[in-house]
Amino acid sequence: MALPRLSIEGEWFRDAEGRRHILRGVNLGGDCKMPYAPDQRTHIPTDFSDHRTVSFVGRPFPLSEAEEHFSRLKAWGFNCLRLLTTWEAVEHEGPGKYDEAYLDYFATLCRMADDYGLYVFVDFHQDVWSRMTGGDGAPGWTFEAVGLDFSKFHAAGAAHVMQHKYDFARGGRQEENYPTMTWSSNYRYPANAIMWTLFFAGSTFCPDFEIDGQSAQEYLQGHYIGAMEAVAARVRDLPNVIGFDTLNEPGSGWVGQLMSYRHTGPSQQNPAPARPGLAWSVIDGLAVARGLPRMIPEMGVDWEQRKTVKKADQRVNPDGVSIWRPDALCPFEAAGAYRLQGGEAAVLNENFFAAHHGRDWNMDRDFMGPFFARVAKAMRAINNDWLLFAELDPAGGAKHGFPEDTPDRTVNASHWYDVVTLSTKTFNYPVWVNPFTGRELDGPEEIESAYTRQLGRLKKASETLNGGTGAPFLLGEFGIPYDLDEAAAYKAWEAGDRTDAPWEKHVTALDLMYNAIDTLLINSTQWNYTASNRNDQAIGDGWNQEDLSIYSVDQRVDESDINSGGRALKGFVRPYARSVEGRPLKTEFRRHKGRFRFVYDPEGEGRAEVFVPKLQFPNGYDIETEACEAEIDEAAQLVRLRATGGGHAALTLRSKAS
Repeated sequence: MALPRLSIEGEWFRDAEGRRHILRGVNLGGDCKMPYAPDQRTHIPTDFSDHRTVSFVGRPFPLSEAEEHFSRLKAWGFNCLRLLTTWEAVEHEGPGKYDEAYLDYFATLCRMADDYGLYVFVDFHQDVWSRMTGGDGAPGWTFEAVGLDFSKFHAAGAAHVMQHKYDFARGGRQEENYPTMTWSSNYRYPANAIMWTLFFAGSTFCPDFEIDGQSAQEYLQGHYIGAMEAVAARVRDLPNVIGFDTLNEPGSGWVGQLMSYRHTGPSQQNPAPARPGLAWSVIDGLAVARGLPRMIPEMGVDWEQRKTVKKADQRVNPDGVSIWRPDALCPFEAAGAYRLQGGEAAVLNENFFAAHHGRDWNMDRDFMGPFFARVAKAMRAINNDWLLFAELDPAGGAKHGFPEDTPDRTVNASHWYDVVTLSTKTFNYPVWVNPFTGRELDGPEEIESAYTRQLGRLKKASETLNGGTGAPFLLGEFGIPYDLDEAAAYKAWEAGDRTDAPWEKHVTALDLMYNAIDTLLINSTQWNYTASNRNDQAIGDGWNQEDLSIYSVDQRVDESDINSGGRALKGFVRPYARSVEGRPLKTEFRRHKGRFRFVYDPEGEGRAEVFVPKLQFPNGYDIETEACEAEIDEAAQLVRLRATGGGHAALTLRSKAS
């Protein structure tokens, strides 16, 4: 039976019968960023020279394995997938050449998800532009189109790429070669900055730079949206496909930046703390791209001072390697941003990317808003019912709301992580310490409250959407690394410990996150489920040594047990109301007490469906209802409610003792 199509009303997802739905899902999956054939997960060497002939058919898993994985996700209570694809997966062969076999495969996955009660919104994923610049997303030919030679990026120091930095013969975690979570620094490196600036603002900053008779911006965005349209055409009639993400964690390039400014600490231009890594200025990036050596401050964490400080000056591109192809010119030089003079890059207009005729350039207002509109128009020309799942540059986030011209029927799909836990692969508990700012939180209540405040600010940004009527907040990504504390849990597993003890930190961290999500009554898709994940610090999710998968094939030891392979399940397999004929008012689950409570204001017959996992109530539960009656469906792990009148309805469950 097909799932009912969803629309939005205020902060809620609603179906045609008026029921409100809470979407609780997962990103599928982390290895979708990398080709399946040949296998080019980042622990496998490649020079990317075969980028036109790769195939992504088989990511996130072969169709022959889909029943196993979808069944597991259903058993864990998920009802929604943020299903990953990439521009490269669709259009890797060349401009306008779509991989028809992949499109067939992807559409089949979406169709199968409906059989397991899983809504889908399609995520055209990217991280720091492409695989060739340390991430994933765009095809390799996009560099050729603008005149860049990606084979020169490493030699020039224009990108920080694991496949070039990592010693594959040695293996393992190599902090001195490729430090933990450093892939994101690529947003500041010139190869990334050039591509993002051209993609979002090429028509503004270098309008005379054309590719096949179009501005670089029109050319790049046109092909990106063309790839989206190719996928959309295949899934247009599937009711469980509810929309498209605009673009995962987009970069802003150099938009809004002064040419010479280096961010080495809070300042008038940028009050945020400095981040570890190279403190690139715009002119640093432009000069390095042209083949000029450059001394750039390198920032690092001072653990005693608990802040980011300058550690040294690093000489970048000492061999003077240009990343521009011999027949290409830098379009920003041609447009008057700078010029080469006496072997140096001389700034001609300090405000080139920051302001024009007294008007400051604003990334969200001037470039993201029009981009959202363009994506929505293209997708809704194929299916006008689709929702838009909008993301802004995560460096700025949606703290101040979305652009005024964001299209109607848009969902706030912002991301949030406990950045300290994510970047250090440690969960400091019960005293949580931020080494970048020195802030301390003492105990689970303070940590949970901090999470709730941070997520609450992102939820508030939803109020600016849909003409001020608001929008659902679907937390598009959040999660934890499972290789915490130098993979202590994996080592315990390898030593034969199959108890919950090695995973208690993971469970606690997730529990606090989901408590905040429950408090705010928001939707979510956790990052992530990777079918090929391994308990190996060099592999993990198969991408840049990240390891946030809630499943690992290394831990699947009992094929008859649907939970086998799951990690820290008690942290995320939790009770929640999936659909409600009425308005949800309160959801609270206290794991240690074995107590769950849900309160709602009924409408109509006041029917509600609550997922109640056996995992959290292994000995069953005592049930208490207020102004409603309950029907238990143990096989489906559901409690179905119907209001009986008398005001707010409520369900309370208490775990039975063994």
